[in-house]
Formats: sequence, C-alpha cells, structure tokens
Amino acid sequence: MEALLAALEATSVAQTLRGARWLYAAVNTAHLFGIALLVGAILPLDLRLLGCWPGVPRVQLARVLVPVAAIGLAIAVLAGALLFSVRAREYASVGFLQAKLALVVLGALAALALHWRHGLLLETAGRTRLATHAVLSLFCWPAALVCGRLIAFAGD
Repeated sequence: MEALLAALEATSVAQTLRGARWLYAAVNTAHLFGIALLVGAILPLDLRLLGCWPGVPRVQLARVLVPVAAIGLAIAVLAGALLFSVRAREYASVGFLQAKLALVVLGALAALALHWRHGLLLETAGRTRLATHAVLSLFCWPAALVCGRLIAFAGD
C-alpha cells in the first residue's frame, strides 16, 4: 500500500498541484463547490422525504435536486482525489479521512440503491422506505462534512 500511495504522490498531477499554489487553491475550491452542491441539494430533498413541505410534489423536487446532488458528488470526488494525491501517504492514515470516505461511500451507495430500485425520481418508493433513506442520508452527508473539516486538525 505504501508503494501505491508513494506512486500516487509521484504522478505529474500531484507534483504540479504541490508546486502551484493557485492551482491547488482552485482544486480545493472546486472540492468545496462540489460539496456545497451535494449537501445543498440532499438536505432539502431528505427533509421532503421525511414529510416537510407536503405541498411541494416530491417528483418535481427530485427532478431538480437529484441531478444537482449527483453533479456535486462527481465534482467533490474528482477534486478530492486530486487533493488526496498531493499527500497520499500522510492522508491515508488520518482517521477522519477514513471515516469521511466510509460515510461518502455509504451515502452514495444508499442513494444509488434507492434510485436503482425506485427510479430516478423515486416514483415507486413507499413512504417508510423514503423516510428510512432520508434518516440515513441526513446522518451520512453532514457527518462526512464534519469529518472532512476535521482532517485539517488531525495530528495537531
């Protein structure tokens, strides 16, 4: 594993990011933007799945927020992988990063499974199934956000 992490750090992309402060800042900003899109779309959708705003049709809300969340996740994962490559060996041992990754995988797999089974707009999902998913999602994404922020304080 150490050799794989060292090889990742030795890639031209990682070396470029280490040497270009403004490029690194741009990738970091892209990561934050992706997270903002993801969490900003997921939280209101989850709250709707729990019964908030019953006058707002779930399908219409999902039609807008699901693609926004998916794009946010894609941006956050791509930019996060680039940031990780800069100090892969150091980051790999940080417990907060490990927890964040586990939460992201759990949240993403849960969402994929829900949409795979019940359609992109969740047309066929029952109320209990949606509420259960919303509770899991409301745990995973904010907890991943907190763990991500705590990475900066690990080892101090």
